Amino acid sequence: MNESELYVKKFLALLGVISVLALTGCGRIDSAATIGDVTISQADAQAVVDEVLAERVNIDTEGLQLTTGEELNRGQLRFTIITQLFVEIAKELKIEITPTQIDQRKAELITQVGGESQLPRNLVAANIAPSNFEKYVKAVMTSDLIAEALRQSGIPDEEVSARIGQLVTAKAKELKVTVNPRYGIWDIEQGDIVAKDSAGSAVVPSGN
Repeated sequence: MNESELYVKKFLALLGVISVLALTGCGRIDSAATIGDVTISQADAQAVVDEVLAERVNIDTEGLQLTTGEELNRGQLRFTIITQLFVEIAKELKIEITPTQIDQRKAELITQVGGESQLPRNLVAANIAPSNFEKYVKAVMTSDLIAEALRQSGIPDEEVSARIGQLVTAKAKELKVTVNPRYGIWDIEQGDIVAKDSAGSAVVPSGN
């Protein structure tokens, strides 16, 4: 596996660790989701999707497994929720990451994927809008710092990911994260935002 593939795997692993969020129906009709006092408007959610699609036009996407349609919408909304939850966790744990540290990590990742010329393709492969690259980097750095603290406290490596997932799930419940049903519904078994027609009997009614 090359460095570029490892970069994409890191993004997918980050989403996988924290996929079990307690998402319910959204209270505001014009919002895509709310995380505590933070509202993600449908316009902002769509703007990110449009950015991802626009980037695909500029590169050779042959061989890439890209999400489309409603799956892409859900994935981008999930990304926004997850990165915001990490922002809130960082505040609670008093984790401070400076702009200089973020720039250094971005430079490292860019080097790993083969330089600036290769970054657009890697972002497209990971379904990350260029404007969200910094959010992604900061979320990864926050996750890494939490993981290191857990290890130093005696938590075995094999349990670290689960502990981080529990932390994010707890924060989602505390902030009462909600999602507009137009993006899907909450499926207990999958622990994810899923399409309405694929939820089956595992769906928790949202009270919509």
